[in-house]
Amino acid sequence: MDFIQEGFIQAITLLINRDPATFSSISATLRASGLALAASLLLGIPLGYLLGYFDFRLKKQIRTIVDTLLALPTVLIGLVLYAFLTRKGPLGEAGLLFSIPGIAIGQAILSLPIIISLTATAVEAVDRNLHLTLMSLGANRRQIAMSTLWEVRLGILAAAVTGAGRVLTEVGISLMVGGNIKWHTRTITTAIALETSKGEFGTGIALGLVLLLIALTVNITLAGLRRRV
Repeated sequence: MDFIQEGFIQAITLLINRDPATFSSISATLRASGLALAASLLLGIPLGYLLGYFDFRLKKQIRTIVDTLLALPTVLIGLVLYAFLTRKGPLGEAGLLFSIPGIAIGQAILSLPIIISLTATAVEAVDRNLHLTLMSLGANRRQIAMSTLWEVRLGILAAAVTGAGRVLTEVGISLMVGGNIKWHTRTITTAIALETSKGEFGTGIALGLVLLLIALTVNITLAGLRRRV
C-alpha cells in the first residue's frame, strides 16, 4: 500500500514543480475534452429538444437507438474513427489522425448521445400547459423553443456534467486516435495507462489524482453556474 501514499506525494510534487510532461498531458486533456464537449452541446441540445418536444414517425425507434448509444464502447469509436482517418481511409487527407482535433471528434461522438438523451428526457418532463400559455401570449416558435430550453436548463447542465465526465475519463479513443504521443496527444488517461503498464504505480496514481482534481474543478464550476441560473 506504500505506492498509494507515494502517489499522493508525487501528485503534489508534480503540480508544485509544474512538471512539463504532466502539464502537457493536462493541456492535451483539456483541449480535446473542451472541444468535444462544446461540439456535443451545440449539436446535442437542439437535437435533444427536437426529439423530446415533437411527436413524429419513428420517434420511438430513434430514441431507442440514442439510448443504446449511451453504452457505446470507446474502443469501438476509436477503431471506426481510426479506419476513417488513416491514410487509406476516406478522411485520410484531412490529417486528423494522431491529433487533438481527431481525439475531440471521437469524444464528441461519445458524449453526443448523452446530451441528446438527457436533454430529450428533460424536455419531455416539461408541463405541456407551458406551450399553450406561450401560444396564448403570442409567442412564436423560436420564443417557445427558447422558453422551453430555459425551463429545462438544470437538466441541460446535468447533461453537460455527465458528458464532461465521460470525455475526461475515456481512454480508448485517446489511445487509438491520438496515438499517445508525448508532448502532443498524450492525455492524462493514456499517460496513466502507460505508466501503470510500466509498473510505475506511484506515477499512475499521481496522474489519476490530477485527473480527479480536474473533474472536481469542472463539477464545482458547473454547480456554481447551476445555482446562478
